[in-house]
This record gives sequence, structure tokens and C-alpha cells, in this order.
Amino acid sequence: MRILFMGTPEFSVSVLDALVEAGHEIAAVFCQPPRPAGRGKKDRPTPVHARALELGLEVHHPTSLRSDEVQQTIRDLKADVGVVVAYGLLLPQAVLDAPTQGCLNIHASLLPRWRGAAPIHRAIMAGDAETGVCIMQMDAGLDTGPVRLRREIAIGAEETTAQLHDRLAVLGATAIVDTLAALVDLPAKPQPDDGVTYAEKIDKSEARIDWTAPAAEVDRKIRGLSPFPGAWTEIDGQRVKLLASRIAEGQGQAGTLLDETSITVACGEGAVQLLRLQRAGKGAQDADIFLRGFPLTKGQQF
Repeated sequence: MRILFMGTPEFSVSVLDALVEAGHEIAAVFCQPPRPAGRGKKDRPTPVHARALELGLEVHHPTSLRSDEVQQTIRDLKADVGVVVAYGLLLPQAVLDAPTQGCLNIHASLLPRWRGAAPIHRAIMAGDAETGVCIMQMDAGLDTGPVRLRREIAIGAEETTAQLHDRLAVLGATAIVDTLAALVDLPAKPQPDDGVTYAEKIDKSEARIDWTAPAAEVDRKIRGLSPFPGAWTEIDGQRVKLLASRIAEGQGQAGTLLDETSITVACGEGAVQLLRLQRAGKGAQDADIFLRGFPLTKGQQF
């Protein structure tokens, strides 16, 4: 099929590669514009932009899709279908209608649960046992369109957002290829009205750990916010990001270090073991390496 591809971050790259490998023709790639990055704050192409250039594909990065000029460019592509995955811009109805078969979105949740911006983070933070991807026929609403294909996977007990993100990217890539191969045989099924939840964008203000919360909640926040923005706590006045954890045995005053060798910290109920940490200005480190440069003492308060 002749495809209009719209995506921006690393999550979208595996999908673009899968479509090319499956033999589809990419009419053009639309992504977010380059943004300042690095020490020099020079404009850096997004992951999809960089990969599209490597593949020799036509790339567009408008700041909006609402202008007549951009919409005419999209119509002139004469695409059979649009494939949209983590693009980052709202698609006006004129864009949704431009491809012959409309636009398909790869959404990283089991719709209607976790519509919105941060479905992977929110699924882990809420303690969901499973998630997945949905191939949705897009409409004008926020992730409200009917679903053509659904694939489920279990969420691991110690899985972080980064790890789940990578698994879902692979799952989404195979799911869209399978959907396009059988599009006429996959009716678009409306989402149920029951079970709708919204995955609000992650705000950095959420990231500070409240040690008075139950261990299960603390553990889910650490894993759900890893790697970005990274849950954090203060140790001796220094901010430390917490990037991996597990539920542990132990009880004590909330925020107290129960075991300095395993970095087990008491919560309001139960305890968590911190597995990966990051000090300001340093790289992320496994617990044993972290302790070599930042020794801790039993009874220390976090």
C-alpha cells in the first residue's frame, strides 16, 4: 500500500522500519520539527526524521496541520492509508480524510483504557496486570475511534516504562503490518462506553516520592516514571533519581533505610528495594555501583 506515515519519537521508528520491510511504499513521512538539544542547543532531528533520511524518504515537519498548503500537500500524496504513531499533533478532519482508507493509529493501551498522552506510564503506575496495543481507525476525538486489531501482553512485576515501551513498540510494528495485510477482513469495532480512562501527560511535579505511601504505590511510581522524568528523593540534601525497584520485606518509619547493602527503604506500609539510582550530574548506576561512590548508613532518612 502507499502510506502516509506520521510519527516522531523512538517508539515510532520500529513501526516505520516494519512498514518498509513489509514492502509498503512510504509516500512521505511527517514528524515534529527538529528541536534544540545537547550542550550546544543545536537543532536535532527527531528519531523518525533521522531514520527517514537514512531510508531516503521524503520528510515534512510542519508546526501545524491546519494550513491549506499543508493539507493540500497531504492530499497530493494520494496515499492509500495513513499510519499514525506518537506523532504529537492533532489531525484535522481534512487530514484524516485525505488517504483513501483514512488514518490508522497505533495506540499503546487496551482502549478504551488509557486514552491520551502517557498510556504506558499510567498503566504501570496504576498497577495494571496487562496492557497492549490497539490499531484504531482515527476519528476527530481523542483516541475514541473504532478498533480494528487488539494485541495484549502482561506487564512484568519489575518492569519499567522504558522496558515496556520497547516491547510495545515491537508489538505495535507487527500489529500494523498484520492489520494492513488483512484490512478488508478487519471491521472497525466501536469502543465500549464502559472502562474509559485518560492517561494524562506526566508532570514533573508528580515525580517526588512520598515515602508514607504504601510500598506497592511507591514501587509502581518508580517503575512507571523510569526513565523520564524519573522519580526522585533526597538523601543528605542531594536529589537522587530512582529508576528501578522491587517490593521488599521490612517495616519501619517511612523513609528510613532498613538495609544499606540492598538499599531497602521503609514505606508507609511495607518496603521497597532500590535497584538503580542516579545522582545529579552522574549516569544511572545499579545499586552496588552506586554505593561505592555514595555510601549509605542503616537508619538514614530519605
